[in-house]
Amino acid sequence: MTVRTVHQAAARTLHSVLRPLLLPVQFALLLFTFRLGRLRAARARGDRGAISIELALAIIALVFVAGAVATALYLLKDKVVTKVQQDPNLPGGGGAAAGGAAGGSK
Repeated sequence: MTVRTVHQAAARTLHSVLRPLLLPVQFALLLFTFRLGRLRAARARGDRGAISIELALAIIALVFVAGAVATALYLLKDKVVTKVQQDPNLPGGGGAAAGGAAGGSK
């Protein structure tokens, strides 16, 4: 297996993990840009009440995007940890001896 095929397999795995989370992130980013546009319009009109409401809604959308990204990274971490534990060729993998050099007991 070449480095290129390993990289392609990793990219496919990453894409399959993140695909379900990308749609809500795209929606939240669209909502965020919409709210920023409304904020600019309210600022041009000088409507202070609308400015604060639009800022609050934009921050809510931004927090949603940050939460979706954090969830995607957490799911990716779980998937990678599971693969490393199952692969005996990787350090810390399933084939590591319990009392080996990489963390043996004293």
